[in-house]
Amino acid sequence: MDSLHGAAVSAEGFGLKGPRGWVFRGVGLTAPPGSLVAVEGPSGSGRTCLLLALTGRMRPTEGHAEVGGARLPGRAAAVRAFSALGPVPGVSELDPAFTVAEHLRERALLRRRFDGSPRSLLRPGAARAASRAAIDTALDTVGLDLAALPKAERTSVRDLERLEALRLSLALALMGRPRLLAVDDTDLKLSGPERAEAWRLLRGLADDGTTVLAVCGEAPEGALTVRTEDRRERTDATGTTDAPDTSDAEDAPATPDAPDTSTAEAAPDATDTPATTGTTGTTATEDTPGAPATTTTGSTTNGKETADALTRTGRA
Repeated sequence: MDSLHGAAVSAEGFGLKGPRGWVFRGVGLTAPPGSLVAVEGPSGSGRTCLLLALTGRMRPTEGHAEVGGARLPGRAAAVRAFSALGPVPGVSELDPAFTVAEHLRERALLRRRFDGSPRSLLRPGAARAASRAAIDTALDTVGLDLAALPKAERTSVRDLERLEALRLSLALALMGRPRLLAVDDTDLKLSGPERAEAWRLLRGLADDGTTVLAVCGEAPEGALTVRTEDRRERTDATGTTDAPDTSDAEDAPATPDAPDTSTAEAAPDATDTPATTGTTGTTATEDTPGAPATTTTGSTTNGKETADALTRTGRA
């Protein structure tokens, strides 16, 4: 599938604090365009919030990041314009009651409504043909054969296998030809062979030029890896664990962002040298040539605290 040039991603001292403490803190990384970045860590360690912050869906508390030449948090809208979300629970989940065809048709209509030119509204036939072509290309890219499904395109999402649902979510995201693609829980509930196939798929997308951020429990070999850790597993530089801050726990929560699936071309990225950088609260390791680079960041939240942070931060 033809892809726009991927987005370079860098971060320095990147952190987000919620009502109960730091969700993640001290993240530092540098990833060139077309990278496969694995965000590895246990559930509740801030993985999903880091994913959403790097795609402009959550506003960080400290530090900064630059994605595709757009600096965060200041230009979050620009990052949302050229990034897309695959499956992210509670944010961009598939509706189990919808059929595959209904999901594809809905996404095509949304793209025609919000991303198409005004002239396309005067030529509905041409717009439908373009949408059909975009659907076919996306399905082919992720390897989802509708004819092989139990009821072809009329198969309900609830009847899809886990890997088939992942392919469908990725196809919906790729219809916008994003420069940056974010995927949550990549290896959740997958068997060994299915997990290997999922990573082959994401690696293929990265090789085609799209930068991929993927949350996982265990990073694959060859990926640039950012590790998040639970508070109980981490101590700060002084040898003590971070104390949760509950001073603003009574504040009224904000409504979380709905995912923005629009895309737009951005200026070519200046960063093209793969590396990792260490920042305060971050331990970086330089691996041998050909091995994946890694960075480590700490978190002070459990699963509930991560959810609290997601509802609190609101639109970036």
